[in-house]
Amino acid sequence: MGKGGKKRFLIVTGKGGVGKTTVCAAEATALALRGKRVLVAMCNAKERLSTMLGSDPVGSEVALVGKNIWAVNMDPEKALEEYGMMMLKVRLLYRAVFDNRYSRTFLRAVPGLHEWSMLGKAWWHTTERNANGSSRYDVVILDAPATGHGLDMLRVPRVIVDVVPPGLLRRDAEKAWTMFQDPAISGVVLVTLPEEMPTTETLELATALRDDLHLPLDRVVVNGVLPRLFSQKEREAFAGLGPLGEGPGDAALGAGWIRASREAMQAESLARVSKELAITPVQLPLLFEDAATPEGIRELAKLV
Repeated sequence: MGKGGKKRFLIVTGKGGVGKTTVCAAEATALALRGKRVLVAMCNAKERLSTMLGSDPVGSEVALVGKNIWAVNMDPEKALEEYGMMMLKVRLLYRAVFDNRYSRTFLRAVPGLHEWSMLGKAWWHTTERNANGSSRYDVVILDAPATGHGLDMLRVPRVIVDVVPPGLLRRDAEKAWTMFQDPAISGVVLVTLPEEMPTTETLELATALRDDLHLPLDRVVVNGVLPRLFSQKEREAFAGLGPLGEGPGDAALGAGWIRASREAMQAESLARVSKELAITPVQLPLLFEDAATPEGIRELAKLV
């Protein structure tokens, strides 16, 4: 990612609680340090990015949150209004079509439209241009919803392409879907933890992306990796320990057993990802000081 090539759109997703926003913040920081202009787009999320970047809280308007970094926390209703304005151009016409009780009731009943209003908005920002014709943002990073909701959101443009009659909505969905499937400019970043359940869910998500949606996997980021203290032989020795007593050395042995067990689980998880996805995962260390600080994000930005 940060050291990666020329991708313009990154979709970051994974199981809830694995640190997706942390990875988004680190990636944005790494790209910004390389001179890239980056937008982080969140999906109506509980906002934590501002704490990580040391900025003012991020709302529904695009705002500068650091050098070369902008962010927005997309509200689906507001995003839908913006999309309607983009399509219809004239505010009075927008109000006539969208801003009445009957239209709003109908729009709420359209499956996936709110998801598309946010996904489509994030995509639209990749098309924005400055007065001189250059891209307003070099990279847009979508902090997507967690696994199940994330997949549902990513399916929406394909559904629009398949079922919506020709028109502005389908035209934009086709453009976005084509971009999302192009591995030269887009990719999905899966974030996980070195634990059994998050790893299993990540492998299932990767399979769905490949076999169902045909979206390119940019990379897998494993968060919270402990530095290795024990060799495999030493971990096996700890695993073979019998019941511990209450002697002076038993507490130390117990702590060693816990650490060796975590390292064994971590090694197994990393090996599963590498083998089953044929990819070398990016490993981000467990920061014993809070990672959700500008200092912690700068450390992680060196590794993404």
